[in-house]
Amino acid sequence: MSTQSNISLLDTLNFDNRFVRELAGDPEPENYRRQVYQACFSRVLPKIVKAPQLVAYSKEMAAQLGLSEEICESEDFCQVFVGNRLVEGMDPYASCYGGHQFGHWAGQLGDGRAINLGEVINKQGQRWALQLKGAGPTPYSRSADGLAVLRSSLREFLCSEAMYHLGVPTTRALSLILTGEYVVRDMFYDGNPQRELGAVVCRVAPSFTRFGNFQLFTSRDDVDTLKKLVDYTIRTDFPHLGEPSKAVYLQWFADICRSTAKMIVHWQRVGFVHGVMNTDNMSILGLTIDYGPYGWLENYDPDWTPNTTDAQGRRYRFGNQPKIAYWNLVQLANAIYPLIQKADPLQQALNVFTSTFEADWQRMMADKLGLMAFDIASDETLVADLTTLLQLAETDMTLFYRGLANLNVDDEVLVFYALLENVSYVPLNAENQALAGLWFNSYQARLKLDNRSHGERQQIMNQVNPLYVLRNYLAQQAIDLAEQDDFSMARELLEVLRRPYDFQAGKERFAEKRPDWAKHRAGCSMLSCSS
Repeated sequence: MSTQSNISLLDTLNFDNRFVRELAGDPEPENYRRQVYQACFSRVLPKIVKAPQLVAYSKEMAAQLGLSEEICESEDFCQVFVGNRLVEGMDPYASCYGGHQFGHWAGQLGDGRAINLGEVINKQGQRWALQLKGAGPTPYSRSADGLAVLRSSLREFLCSEAMYHLGVPTTRALSLILTGEYVVRDMFYDGNPQRELGAVVCRVAPSFTRFGNFQLFTSRDDVDTLKKLVDYTIRTDFPHLGEPSKAVYLQWFADICRSTAKMIVHWQRVGFVHGVMNTDNMSILGLTIDYGPYGWLENYDPDWTPNTTDAQGRRYRFGNQPKIAYWNLVQLANAIYPLIQKADPLQQALNVFTSTFEADWQRMMADKLGLMAFDIASDETLVADLTTLLQLAETDMTLFYRGLANLNVDDEVLVFYALLENVSYVPLNAENQALAGLWFNSYQARLKLDNRSHGERQQIMNQVNPLYVLRNYLAQQAIDLAEQDDFSMARELLEVLRRPYDFQAGKERFAEKRPDWAKHRAGCSMLSCSS
C-alpha cells in the first residue's frame, strides 16, 4: 500500500517544534519513572508495536494538516501515527506538569501515556501539536505502562470529533490505530484484569499546555522556569497580547478566564459532562481536553457524573461544572501569583469568568428556548421551572429541546404532554403533568411577547440544540463491534456526528432515547478512569 510519494509527503510536514527549542528540557536521556525538576519536558520515543491497523481517521483534521485521503489510508501513515516511524523533523517528548485531582494537590503528574511528536505549521500558518496517546511509557508514567486500549481510545477519537462538529471548543483527533498487541486492564478496579486490544490515538491541538504545567513550578518555588513557560506561552499562543510583562500576564489570565467560561457554557448547552475536571485536564486555550469517563445527560439530572471514581462526592457532576471551572482558575491564579505579586488584579481577571459565563449562558438559554433575548425578570424563573420539570420527569435533554422547536405558540397543552411522554424515561404522572401545564402556558406567553415567526424560532433552536450526540451506549455498541474487528459502526457514528444538527434520513436510531438495557451496563452509564 505504501508508496515512496506517500512517504516523502509525510516527511515534508513542516515541523517547527518551538516548545522543545525554547524551553528547558530534562537532561536525563533514559526513559525511567522519576521526578523531573526545572524542566518542561523529557525527550522520549514511542514504543514500537507489532501490527498496526488503521481503524479510522478524521478527514477534516487531515485536511488541516494538508494530508490527502490517499496518504491517510497508506501503510506509512499507519506506521507514523502509531509511533513506529518518525518522519523528518519529529522530536518526540513528554510534558512535565502537576495538578489538583478531585480537589487535592497531586504533585508531579505529566504525560504518563502521551508522547508529543512535535508541532506542525500548516500552509495557513497555523500551529498544530501532534500527540500520540497510548504509545508507551514516559518518565511520568508512575506505576502505569503508558499504553491505552481500544475501548477508551475509540471513545476519545469519536468524542473529539463529535465535540468539534457540535461547535464546542476542543482538542481534535487525527487517527485511531490498533497496535496489534494486547494490554492488561482492570476496568472495574475489582481485581479481575483482562487482556484488551491496544490502540493509539493521534490527538491534535494548537497546544496541549494545561493549568497544571504552571502549577508544578510554583509548587516547587521554581519561579524562573515558571516565568519562562508563561513568556513562551504568551509569545506562541497569545501573540496578540504583545511582549510579556506584568500587565500582559494579567491580560493573558483574563483571556484564559474568558475562553474557559465560553467552553463551559458550550458543555452546558449540549449536556456534556467531562467527568474529570482536574487542573491537569484544563487547557490554557479553553479547549476540552482529555476525554476519559465523559458522558452526555440523557435523563436530565444536574447531579449526574459519568465517573465511577466520583460517584460518592460527585464533585464533577453536570450542574457543578461552572463552579469547578472557577475553582480551577483560582488555582491557576495562585500559580502565576509569583509573577504578579498582587491579588486584586488577579481577582479582577477572575471576575471575567463570572461575567462572561453569565452573559453567554443567558444568550445560550435564550437560543435553546427560541427567545429573541434573555429577560432576567421573567426568564430565570422560566428556565428554573423547566429544569425542575425535566429532572422530575426524567426527560431526555437532547430530544426534549429538539422536540420543543416543533411546537407552535398556539398548540394545545396536550401536544406538550405528548412531547414529554415521548422523550422521558418514566410515565408522566399527575403532579408532573400539572407542572408541565403551568410551564407550557408560561412559555407560550413568553413566546408571544417576542412575536417571532415559528420558522425563525425553529431555525435558531435547531442550530444550538443538536439531534445527534455521542451517547455512551452508542459508543459502547461501536466498541463491542470494533473488538470483533468490525469498525462499521464506529465509522458510521463518525459520519453521523459530523452533522449533529441536521436530520439525516435512515439514521433515526442514533437519535433515540437510551434503551433500558443500557441504563446500568458498564460503559453505557458510568465509566472508570481506567484506560
